[in-house]
Amino acid sequence: MASTGTTALSGTEALALRMTSLLLRPHPTIAAPGSVAEVVEWFGAMQAQDLASGMWSLGARLPGSTHADVHAALERREALRTWPMRGTIHLVPARDVRWQLQLTGVRALVGVAKRREHLGLSEADADRAAEVLGEALAGGGRLTRAECVATLVEAGIDATGQRGYHLLWYAAQRGVTCIAPNIGTEQTFALLDEWAPDQRQLDGDEALATLALRYFRSHGPTTRQDFAGWSGLTAAEAKRGIAAAGADLTTVLVDGAEAVLHTPLLDAPRVEVDDVLTLPGFDEYLLGYKDRSLMLDPEHKQAIIPGGNGVFQATVVVGGRVVGTWRRRLAKTRVTLTVQPLVDLGPARRKQVEQALHRYADFLALPPRFDWND
Repeated sequence: MASTGTTALSGTEALALRMTSLLLRPHPTIAAPGSVAEVVEWFGAMQAQDLASGMWSLGARLPGSTHADVHAALERREALRTWPMRGTIHLVPARDVRWQLQLTGVRALVGVAKRREHLGLSEADADRAAEVLGEALAGGGRLTRAECVATLVEAGIDATGQRGYHLLWYAAQRGVTCIAPNIGTEQTFALLDEWAPDQRQLDGDEALATLALRYFRSHGPTTRQDFAGWSGLTAAEAKRGIAAAGADLTTVLVDGAEAVLHTPLLDAPRVEVDDVLTLPGFDEYLLGYKDRSLMLDPEHKQAIIPGGNGVFQATVVVGGRVVGTWRRRLAKTRVTLTVQPLVDLGPARRKQVEQALHRYADFLALPPRFDWND
């Protein structure tokens, strides 16, 4: 790495900077993103396996936006959803899908033979399914998930049960298809070449450097190990990517441990901020890290990931730290928002939490009702 500064940060200072990187606080030197495209470009990839969470991850970073605004931006192809790494759906810049699939997505194919054997599928079945879907979607086609599965069945491919999901995943992993925005509540698929034809081509160290820069500018200060865990890269590749990013990234010490951040972030305020946020469960705020100790007390882990099953609860965050969870219940005329405190929250703090949740209700264009689960 070109810059090897020895700036020392406390955990509290590092958390303050991290909240800025995550676009959850204003950045002193970089203009706030004003569109879905700019937010997703900043991150490079954003967790979006749960669509409702992914939509609010964008809305929370675009003040004044609504669910309809974000959906329209995705229809304009400002970003799209696919499986770029770790076999998990992310939002990615539309023109960066292919090089990300080639750099990190391909790793998900390692060991896939065992999964196929368990499902009773062969490699030939998977390749034929991708071909059938490609033909069905050609010419601007767009099919729902159910229609894709029906198309495969009509072609004589057993796509029942988990086989259907696997074959849809494989076609996207191969770069044949991508996930287009929902039509109503239905997930849809389109041809990647038609949905996002203008693809950037990055290879080798340029691809590694781009991914490293985007990760650390949107998550730093954090560690090389967190980057490797997030991206699925090997430790050696993660190190190469950081080095290739050069002076754009800087090494610091956080409570004595080495971490990396986006160099302009050194000019950001490092003071505690008493802000209140209500974030979706599947947000980069938590899922972007292997080590979440700056944001989450170990005693609260069970409340955030009940049973350790990988399903994250939506969080109430005060000053960068998780203090509660929340969930929604949608009806035609309102949204009920139920809060579960994890620490003592007095009347003034509860009012701030409700104000933060009101922003989410505004995003959905529904009046809120608040419940507290004490």
